[in-house]
Amino acid sequence: MTEEVDMSALVSHADDDDPLRALGALAGLRREVERREAVAVRRARTAGASWVAIAAMLGVSKQAVHRKYGGRRREA
Repeated sequence: MTEEVDMSALVSHADDDDPLRALGALAGLRREVERREAVAVRRARTAGASWVAIAAMLGVSKQAVHRKYGGRRREA
């Protein structure tokens, strides 16, 4: 079963007066954004999007996005 992450709660806690709680929330947000980005990239590739188009949407180079999400190790 996949754990549902409440991003709005994490965003709210990111402004917490307790700096450690804020840091914990920010780390959770970073993990969830990374997970969602990977899913979106996989969906885009499955739908036929090019690495160039995906890279443009992410604001990175084609090489950077391909290195992070592509290649043999990801396709296996």
